[in-house]
Amino acid sequence: MTRDERRRIIPLAMRAALASVAMACTLLLVKAYAAWHTGSVAMLGSLADTGLDLLASLVTLYGVKLAAEPADHDHRFGHGKAEALAALFQVVLITASAIGIAVQAIRRFSDPVANEDAGLGIGVSIAAMVATFLLLAYQRSIIRQTGSVAIMADNVHYQSDMLLNVAVIAALVLDQYLGISGADPVFGIAIAAWLAWGAFQASSQAIDMLMDKEWPEAQRAAFMEVAARQPGIRGIHDFRTRRAGSHDFAQFHMEVDANLTVRAAHDIVEQVERALRDTFPRVETLIHLDPEGHVDTDNPLVEADVTPHWFSKRL
Repeated sequence: MTRDERRRIIPLAMRAALASVAMACTLLLVKAYAAWHTGSVAMLGSLADTGLDLLASLVTLYGVKLAAEPADHDHRFGHGKAEALAALFQVVLITASAIGIAVQAIRRFSDPVANEDAGLGIGVSIAAMVATFLLLAYQRSIIRQTGSVAIMADNVHYQSDMLLNVAVIAALVLDQYLGISGADPVFGIAIAAWLAWGAFQASSQAIDMLMDKEWPEAQRAAFMEVAARQPGIRGIHDFRTRRAGSHDFAQFHMEVDANLTVRAAHDIVEQVERALRDTFPRVETLIHLDPEGHVDTDNPLVEADVTPHWFSKRL
């Protein structure tokens, strides 16, 4: 990412993250009052989710701010993986909240407590849905301009809030207006299960990032297609990719005519780097130059069957 791109993208992403934090704080206060006043387990679950939304938004804000920090002497690849560590901490809190809500809901089956003032709970949930819809629309506009991975993840997280608010409204209507007893704790358990599933997904993504999981196959193929069509390349091997926060990294060995001068070979490498940078501006690329026909004998990847099926077809 160039300096000009960073100056344009970071303020936009920061504003989106701050908007998310502000909305989460507001909804947390409103839902806390509604949960206390109605006594609804479903509303309590929605309150817990909003509290986690606030934490997630703060993590997003931190991640976006950290993404703006350049690599330093001790972190030459940047600080992107701190976002994954923060996500794992977030997973612990989400799991604890899900267990607490499930226990409270199960207790309600044996010791039912009448909910009160369903109208307040429904009104708060509708207001939360409207506010969430506006935030989602704003975040999508920022994502289109910046491509921020952190804001994209926050956007997906808030989409689940729409479903949770629908669940709260349904629980209150069934329990108080239709007289179906037990609806509220059932929806409370459903919300706890939803939170647990969200925790599992978040942990999977964080672990993938910490373990340097490869890009999806389609993204790898698109990247190599740009590299392979540049003039002067005789072959590509040992293509590796990874992601750290909002930064992507790619590296590969590139073969050129063995009779080229160092200057001519270097010019080809720079041409490939420019083409990749123009198409994938947020990817840091490292290219190792090899003479055509050279075979690495000390690379563990040579022995493993890791070459994508489309390599031989493109080069």
